[in-house]
Amino acid sequence: MAASAQRERIYTVVAQIPPGRVTTYGRVARLADAPTPRMVGSAMRHLPEDSTLPWHRVIAASRRLADHGGAERQRERLLAEGISFTAAGKVPESRLWP
Repeated sequence: MAASAQRERIYTVVAQIPPGRVTTYGRVARLADAPTPRMVGSAMRHLPEDSTLPWHRVIAASRRLADHGGAERQRERLLAEGISFTAAGKVPESRLWP
């Protein structure tokens, strides 16, 4: 499958994540039949700046935000949607989708 087709499948899954919920790179990979969670991360990095896709709702399997340049913006967007973080910096498991 071409990389652009895989990205579109990934984007289709990410578009379905409801506000106030998060999912992991691995879960998106499984739902989109993508080979690896890393491919999901790569697809998120290729989004244009003005994209309306809820990229901020995709987090690491540890339920922490991945260490990337947009992590602070991601945290702010999640907080605005009512997602809290534990003292250890994790999103509560009850917020995982699906």
